[in-house]
Order: sequence, then C-alpha cells, then structure tokens
Amino acid sequence: MFREVMSACRSLEAAIRVAYLGPEGTYSEMALRKQFGHAVDAEACASIDDVFRAAESGGAQFAVVPVENSTEGAVGRTLDLLLRTSLKICGEVALRVHQNLLRRNAHGGAALEGVRRVYSHPQSLAQCHLWLGAHLPRAERVPAASNGEAARLAANEAEACAIGPEIAAERYGLAVMASNIEDDPNNRTRFLVLGAQAPAPTGRDATSLVMSAPNRPGAVHALLSPLASHGVSMTRIESRPTRVGQWEYYFFVDLEGHRSDPPVAAALAELEKLAPLLKVLGSYPVAVA
Repeated sequence: MFREVMSACRSLEAAIRVAYLGPEGTYSEMALRKQFGHAVDAEACASIDDVFRAAESGGAQFAVVPVENSTEGAVGRTLDLLLRTSLKICGEVALRVHQNLLRRNAHGGAALEGVRRVYSHPQSLAQCHLWLGAHLPRAERVPAASNGEAARLAANEAEACAIGPEIAAERYGLAVMASNIEDDPNNRTRFLVLGAQAPAPTGRDATSLVMSAPNRPGAVHALLSPLASHGVSMTRIESRPTRVGQWEYYFFVDLEGHRSDPPVAAALAELEKLAPLLKVLGSYPVAVA
C-alpha cells in the first residue's frame, strides 16, 4: 500500500507527509524511516496527541506512533487516542531497540570518569539500569522528554551524556561511547502506522480492535469465545480503564488475519452482538522483523 501511495504522490509531484513523535533523533523517527525510507516529508510533533491531530486534519497522510515496548509494556496514551480517532491502523513497524551512550568529544572509556549527568527518556533509563549502575554509579540520571531531547541537552554540556539511538548521535553531533548498553538484549518497540485508508489483504495480516465487557463475572471469557469457535488466534490483549465507571475496562485485542478473512469476519460479527462496544481499529500487514 505504501509503495502505491508513494508512486501516486511522485506522479503528482507531491511529497508524502508523515507525522511522528519528535524531536529528531528518536526511535519514532527510526521507525518512520524503516517504513517509508527517506523520500518523505517527516513532521516531528511535540506529543502523541499532536501526531494524531496532524493526520486527522489532513496535514499529514500518515502518522507513526509507539504502541508497546517488550520490557516497559503498552503506551497508554496511544491506546486512549485509538479509541477516539477516525484514523485506521494501516501498518506496523517492529524496531529492535539498541541503547547507546552518547557524548560530545568522547575519547574512549576514560571519558566516562568525567560524566556527572546522564539524560534520557525515563524508559531508556530504566532499560539501562544495570549498565548505569555498573559503569556510572555516581552519575545523576536525568529524565528527558525524548531521546532526541536528551541528545540535544548532552550536546550542550561537557559533563553530560545521553542514552539513545545512533540516529540521535548523527542528528546532534555526538560520539557513541558505548553501544548496546540495554539490560535486555531482546528489547523491541512496536509502532503503528495510521492513515485514512484501509490496506487490502496481503495474506499475512493482523487485525486490531477494542471492545468493552459487561461488568459481571466471566464476561471477558464469554467475549473471547467467538474467536475460539472460529479458530481465530489472539496474539495480544491489553486492558485500559474506561474512566467512566470504577473497575471498568476497555480491552485492546490483536488477532491473526484480515477482517475480510471469513473466520475473522464471522468472529467479529458475533463479537458485535456480545460486546457493549466494539471498534475495529484496522487490518494491516504484519511487520517485517
């Protein structure tokens, strides 16, 4: 689908505009480049809300947002906004997360002795907890709004480092002092690509939906029974408070298959009768690892 859109835009001499969670030098930018390459107009937004707004308003054709990390869990704000948006999930990006220690004018391991502060996004700091404890136990760990912002701050301080991707080092003129310092070598982040159009089936698709369940024992189990009866595999379920009633939740579910596949379509038809709320967020090609 993305190749078709890019081809159409080239024929009209119009650049594709893709909104993402900025600033430059973040994993979100890396996910954008992995999906779309460099022949697009990338719009860095200050918040996930702004990313959604950019695509909803038509200012951008697509949006790229983080939805979950293998060690830190779901990105709650993305899930909350998926409930309300008219955008459809039209793709996903799986990104292997390598954390690196970045510093200006670095000179090998000896330069670690002068580090007094380490800037990074709170999740990145948490993902490098053991490494920091072993190599920079006295350095202050300072949370930043993003890895890109952390790199920008470190670029202006002689006694500071940042934790982030290599793209942040490139953007802000920093050197990589230590590579792959994350505690979990299998750390991955999943991103969603959002747009106005639903992609056609590819034969290797996933479907995401959100539903609510009646507040009674066994309600969630009953809602999931159509999936089992039609042989549809569920790959993920995540709950979020409704903020309407106490102990009431929305359930975000990922399924194998496209919504137009007969087993998935039949299961969704039954779910629609059982669930007080059911919203199909989109069917899309499974990410290439």
